[in-house]
Amino acid sequence: MELNKTYNENCLDTMKIMPDEFIDLTVTSPPYDNLRQYKGYSFPFEDIAKELYRVTKTGGVVVWVVSDATDSGSETGSSLKQALYFMQCGFNLHDTMIYAKQFYVPLTHNRYEQEFEYMFVLSKGKPKTFNPLKTKTLFAGKKSTITHRKTGEEPVRGTNYGEARKEERIIGNVWWFQPNRDSKHPAVFPEKLAFAHIQSWSNEGELVYDCFMGSGSTAKAALSAKRNFIGSEISEDYCKLIDEKLEPLRNNLFTNL
Repeated sequence: MELNKTYNENCLDTMKIMPDEFIDLTVTSPPYDNLRQYKGYSFPFEDIAKELYRVTKTGGVVVWVVSDATDSGSETGSSLKQALYFMQCGFNLHDTMIYAKQFYVPLTHNRYEQEFEYMFVLSKGKPKTFNPLKTKTLFAGKKSTITHRKTGEEPVRGTNYGEARKEERIIGNVWWFQPNRDSKHPAVFPEKLAFAHIQSWSNEGELVYDCFMGSGSTAKAALSAKRNFIGSEISEDYCKLIDEKLEPLRNNLFTNL
């Protein structure tokens, strides 16, 4: 199939022409419940999950960013049900991460404001790639005094007790990003978030897929990170939006498969 292209079609049609074990990494944010309307497009989640497992390479990863609607006063729990179904398909739930929104839309109701979405990191076997993002260690160079306690036991010294703390540490699994705003698309995926996952779970020249490409954030992040991409998007209007967004990057395509 042609790389670095968004296919204007149902993602099941795109994946149908992919061979087994084809994709290194999928980064996507699907329609959740009834909150996102894609011009009448239905969302056969179970079929999509099965196909994602088939086309993902052994050691590959799917990053599934999703949230729940509130129906009759109760959150639907669809996000958690989807994570469990992915596990039934054969994926490991490698990590349950949180995308926390720095500026969320305030709503008026009798619960705390919704300011996060789940980021389920699903792996086909053990992830073959992990390039962890790091941050400066607060007490770099100072001796570690960390202890931990097992149930019913006395505190135990950590494995690095007494050693100098390293200059950097791996960041946590709650990521704060400012949501992107785009008047042409109702739910824009943050490009920096897509870029961070692409850096973490893939290497240069590998293939990144987004089965709900939307405004093209995953494609732009993939090209910026020197990866190839394939996208699926049911809306012709959004496909035109993606082409406009990617035009400045078209001279930087990488096809080292």
